[in-house]
Amino acid sequence: MTNGSDNLAASDQHGFWHSADRGLSWVSFVLTAAGSIAIVGFMVLIVADVLLRKFFSMPLNGVSEFVAYAIVACIFCQLGATIRQGRMINADFLMGTWEETRPLLAEGAKMIFYLIGFLLMIRIVIWLGEDALTSYERGEYSGAVGAFQLSLWPFKLVTAIGAFVATIETGRVAVLNGARMLHELRGPDRVANGLLGFLLLCLAVVVFALVLVYGDLSPVQLGILAFIGLFTSVALGMPVAFALIVMSFFAIWALRFNLNIADNALGIAASSTVRSFEFGVVPLFVMMGLILDRADVGRDAFRVAVVLLHRVRGGLPNATVAANAVFAAITGSSIASAAVFSRIAVPPMVESGYTRRFAVGVVAGSSVLGMLIPPSLLLIIYGLVAETSIGALFLAAVVPGLGLALCFGLLNTFLVTATPGFTGRPQPTAEAESMTGREMLQSLAPIAFLIFLVMGGIYGGFFSPTEAGAIGAAGAYLIAALRRRLNWETVKGVVLETGYITAGILFLIIAASLYSRMLALSSIPNEMTQFISSMNLSLIGFCLAYILLVMMLGMILDSVSILLIVVPIAIPVVTAFGGNPVWFGVLTIIAVEIGLLTPPFGLSVFVVKGSLPEKFATLGEIFTGVGPYVITMLLFTVLLVFVPEIALVLF
Repeated sequence: MTNGSDNLAASDQHGFWHSADRGLSWVSFVLTAAGSIAIVGFMVLIVADVLLRKFFSMPLNGVSEFVAYAIVACIFCQLGATIRQGRMINADFLMGTWEETRPLLAEGAKMIFYLIGFLLMIRIVIWLGEDALTSYERGEYSGAVGAFQLSLWPFKLVTAIGAFVATIETGRVAVLNGARMLHELRGPDRVANGLLGFLLLCLAVVVFALVLVYGDLSPVQLGILAFIGLFTSVALGMPVAFALIVMSFFAIWALRFNLNIADNALGIAASSTVRSFEFGVVPLFVMMGLILDRADVGRDAFRVAVVLLHRVRGGLPNATVAANAVFAAITGSSIASAAVFSRIAVPPMVESGYTRRFAVGVVAGSSVLGMLIPPSLLLIIYGLVAETSIGALFLAAVVPGLGLALCFGLLNTFLVTATPGFTGRPQPTAEAESMTGREMLQSLAPIAFLIFLVMGGIYGGFFSPTEAGAIGAAGAYLIAALRRRLNWETVKGVVLETGYITAGILFLIIAASLYSRMLALSSIPNEMTQFISSMNLSLIGFCLAYILLVMMLGMILDSVSILLIVVPIAIPVVTAFGGNPVWFGVLTIIAVEIGLLTPPFGLSVFVVKGSLPEKFATLGEIFTGVGPYVITMLLFTVLLVFVPEIALVLF
């Protein structure tokens, strides 16, 4: 009877936790949907403001204020589902190996990482909750009396609620990983599965925390130690945002030896870092790329490029580069380009006689154009972090972007001519005969329309680069609707996916803001500037060393994380040398994009592999195929260091 009661109690407990988890999942989904709908609302408001302002001289008051405060709420509303879906940005090359060979260590490490994140998320929730209550009690508002007033406490309350749900989701992941670790711990192979490694990791975390907070180190030593801890934790698989928050929080605590100061820095970063109209339109650029993917704009660009280049040696690879360049000019995403052209360009190349290694290398290599040719999401993020004009960055990237595309085209022609063993021996393709001139114009019309709409509007002075995200997203919806590719399922998928991507990126920016504050307190940028000055290192020497550093970071980190980590350190140095931050921004983006192609992380390479049928090509084959493009990009980057006018010729 006792055993039956125990089983019943266990069954009831299991049912309770299952129901609680389903309830939490439903709450996270509702908050994500609300945040995603708000992002669509941004698009509608901004487009309406632009049209009314330009054609009727009747701007909508308060649009920028509404977007600025609402985007913070959106991030935290969408963060819970992002965590649940496992969409937090992290480097998994070590963790992936552990999951296969040391499952106890892998689950234990993830439990520690998310437990630490959970504890710090609690502090964020407390700060945001108190901020919302204070805002309500004081009747805080934005705007001017008699013109426009926007109460702020509802936005701050929603932000706190979203942060609370995200905190619970973080704790849930920690508990699940802990349960899996206990399961491995009860097994007979616990030592082989990583028990010793887990114990050493626990010891290392405790020792590191004690040394960081109570080690009586100088500010520079604390900053360097936090820097080392950041890269170690990221390399071990900790989500990059949590790693930035943890190291920055404890370093600020140690620098001021005051927990309240660290709490305030954390809360201010969470509530105000992305509270800006410019950050509010970042998700709209993401949404534009996703909608255009669903509308098959990339496929049409590729078909037209095949027609135009079929008589050129290496026609299909060059068509892939040309289509990538066009697609980049309207989406601004390397990852989107890699996913799209893996599906539409690789099969025709292989069927024509190109080797799989070369075909996937062409797609992965040319995908980097998506983050260089404007409008570019990375250029926007660089401009926001470096406080540099986004419009100037867009203009500066045009010539380097087209120049790099031309270099890729010449590379393809050379490889096909000189290295048939590497590229294969292609046969003439019949696809070029399948399109008439009228069909080509019909295929190019949406692309030309969107390029004219976005870039023409920016440089014609009709709207700002930040407003271009909303205009471009609206144009993408219009194109998809006219092509009859827009239905409820498409819109739902795009809007939710936009939320996941945006929450991951902007929460990472919030974390990086705390990291920048820690760097400033540690005086590392100033010390680095003085150190480089004492070495009599020139701007060119610094840039070459900087390119090498960024490439090495690209082997373990994603592009956004690299920007947020290195730019706050590098910009003061470049400024001290008299370097142009716009030119340096283009240089940085190209160097960062090289990291998308290099092992072991190589995000574009993994995207290409994930977009192809299983066992179509190994990671080794893709990395080998992309090698010539990495070398070409490196040479082009060095050329840009010595000839800055390449980026500044249009000024």
